Amino acid sequence: MEPLEPDIITTKTKELTVEEKQKLEEQNKRGFVPEFKANKLEIDAQRNWDIFYKRNETRFFKDRHWTTREFQELLDQAKFGEKQTLFEVGCGVGNLVFPLLEEQTSEEGCFTNERFYFYACDFSPRAVDFVRSNPLYDPTHITAFQCDITTQQVHEHIPASSLDVCTLIFVLSAIHPQKFVDVVKNLWKVLKPGGLVLFRDYGLYDMAQLRFKPGNKIAENLYVRQDGTRSYFFSEEEVSKLFLENGFEVITNSYVHRRTLNLKEGVDVPRIFLQGKFRKMNL
Repeated sequence: MEPLEPDIITTKTKELTVEEKQKLEEQNKRGFVPEFKANKLEIDAQRNWDIFYKRNETRFFKDRHWTTREFQELLDQAKFGEKQTLFEVGCGVGNLVFPLLEEQTSEEGCFTNERFYFYACDFSPRAVDFVRSNPLYDPTHITAFQCDITTQQVHEHIPASSLDVCTLIFVLSAIHPQKFVDVVKNLWKVLKPGGLVLFRDYGLYDMAQLRFKPGNKIAENLYVRQDGTRSYFFSEEEVSKLFLENGFEVITNSYVHRRTLNLKEGVDVPRIFLQGKFRKMNL
């Protein structure tokens, strides 16, 4: 899928068409996921993601080479000539961290001009196994571990106030909204003062939200996919509030409107993402 036209950056929520409003109303009219099923989805969340990676292995997600374009911090030299530490939350099979490692590798396979030491975690043990089995995985440059980022587990692997950058890219949407605050508080604890969270996720009224059929809605803006994994769609206001109320200042936070095109498959769809940068403040 390639961008069809330049991105539109805005803090305004998308204005829905009559047809799109009808789709959302139909989702509500046909009822929400029953409470017992919603609770089971929470209990089985790790299992469902493990099954996802068992089925798809390393084939589903594409490498995120675009991250250095969107987040210049991933290309900047380390402060004061020292290597920085980067924590990729929800690393999957390493689609962000390994492209960054490749950029630090010469044609002879030696690491050059190193900017980061990487930490990477995922909820799925199977995903972490894929990361560790990658030929680029080297404990002298990266540590990968299984972790539920909503709990205190992260502090078993990363010292408090030790990280320069955390990436939270298409991760928070897979977590129940009641646990968003826990995630942000945990990141605050492991970041250095002034450390950054780089955020990107699904924006409110993205095409994927509008395409959910009635019966897949768990709660407001929260849906279940066919494979049992979940997806939440964010407004700019709630993400700003989430970080501001938990020890961060907002540097940027905007909707990214993009149309993507796949001529081979005849696909031309609008997408809406929310992208932000948040800096840890001293409390």
